[in-house]
Amino acid sequence: MTGPRNGPVPGHLPGPATGPVPGPVPGSTNGSATSGTNGSTTSGTDACTTSGTDACTTGATDGTGRDRAVRAAVAEGLVGPAEPVAGLLDIAGIRRSAAELRAVFEEFTAPGTPVLHAFAVKAASLVPVLRLLAEEGLGCEVASPGELALARAAQVPATHTVLDSPAKTRAELREALALGIAVNADNPEELSRIDALMASAPSSAPIGLRVNPQIGGGSIGAMSTATDTSKFGVGLRDEGARDWVVRACLERPWLTRLHAHVGSQGMPLELMAAGVAALYQLAEEINARAGRRQIDTLDIGGGLPVNFASDEATPTFREYAALLRSTVPGVLSGRYGLVTEFGRSLLAKHGTVVARVEYAKSAGGRPIAVTHAGAQVATRTVFVPDAWPIRVAAYDAQGLPKDGPPVAQDIAGPCCFAGDLVAENRPLPLLRSGDHAALLDTGAYYFSTHFAYNSLPRPGIYGYATAPDGTVRFATVRTPQTLAELTAESGGAHTNALRGLGQGPAAGPGGPAR
Repeated sequence: MTGPRNGPVPGHLPGPATGPVPGPVPGSTNGSATSGTNGSTTSGTDACTTSGTDACTTGATDGTGRDRAVRAAVAEGLVGPAEPVAGLLDIAGIRRSAAELRAVFEEFTAPGTPVLHAFAVKAASLVPVLRLLAEEGLGCEVASPGELALARAAQVPATHTVLDSPAKTRAELREALALGIAVNADNPEELSRIDALMASAPSSAPIGLRVNPQIGGGSIGAMSTATDTSKFGVGLRDEGARDWVVRACLERPWLTRLHAHVGSQGMPLELMAAGVAALYQLAEEINARAGRRQIDTLDIGGGLPVNFASDEATPTFREYAALLRSTVPGVLSGRYGLVTEFGRSLLAKHGTVVARVEYAKSAGGRPIAVTHAGAQVATRTVFVPDAWPIRVAAYDAQGLPKDGPPVAQDIAGPCCFAGDLVAENRPLPLLRSGDHAALLDTGAYYFSTHFAYNSLPRPGIYGYATAPDGTVRFATVRTPQTLAELTAESGGAHTNALRGLGQGPAAGPGGPAR
């Protein structure tokens, strides 16, 4: 694969990440293939029956491939009594989405336009996934020291990395500038910090300013980043704010980028395009006032919403690019380099949580399948089900698509609170003990962003690929967390640290008790 688009984003080097792609994680099942009969058999039924929706319509996700992967995962013991929940990632699907994103922007932008697609690390904070995407020519958008550490572990070059965060510390800014990582300042105080750092140690790292076009929110308030009172960026419609932004840029020749991220789940494409248009108009105004091309790159963010109702990938990158071309053609004309920050739309369709049904019961006449996938892997769905509904597919004890008439039932998780349900009153073939429930479209945010309620260990995550003969091969992305590891990160090494506090004379100098 070649690097970003037809040339580097100004201040960046061309080409994808270099260096060897890491091999299988020790203990992975990479290389162990299931046979076409034992590992890949599927029944003639629709494996993706969900509440009245055909989950196997054509689109970005291959239902048959998913069926084979579930069957193989059960056959190999990746999911079973010992490991009752796991995440599966369709590696070929991820590669296709990355290639589609790059191809669409190559088609819709003018020849020679530098474009960096920086994957939003928060969507899948998994080093092997970041490395895979780097191999496909993508960079990383990071929003914390931890995410930056993951990107560096994945060998993503600093020149393909963008640091966004509304709460960057001086140490984070100093490190990013020293490494040559692009930084988007969030507010005037942060910009003042960068002033001081640039004065003491000048850097050639690309530096931008995040603005909020204040164009309004989408259907999910918590995900709407362009409301009047959003915590992100400088609100352009606030009194005096636009003039301040223009002056701030003119006073700093090294401030060469503008950033706006207005998209997210629940945001219509039209509002996303309006946000990009506002960013473009601001850049034109600044450059006109400067009498030169000071702003040379626009970071237009990501946030393309995902269809969770079927396997169809919609809206598409193509639809978004076409809308940008029709509403704000200048942004694709080559006047500016571009940075995108897509996350969920690249991975969601290519992930599945598979959980064993531990018990089948009923209450109030409604069947309940008690599984091992709940709030710890589907946090948003459990707590805000109307905004984050997901499809559930039924598989039998062998991992085969389950047949039978749909029966309205609850799919419950293991967490110790009544609302731990990933689906309520959902028509599915009746699940019984030993069967499996699969949570679809969970490749982004779900199993990679663990919620440690009840001290439930993090599940294993496995990438898979299907050979032409139907056999499935796995590679470990993240090993299942052991109870020893869980205990250690919960303070196991400091068991007696609190015993001496609050009793008797105050402890003397020497630091905290161990």
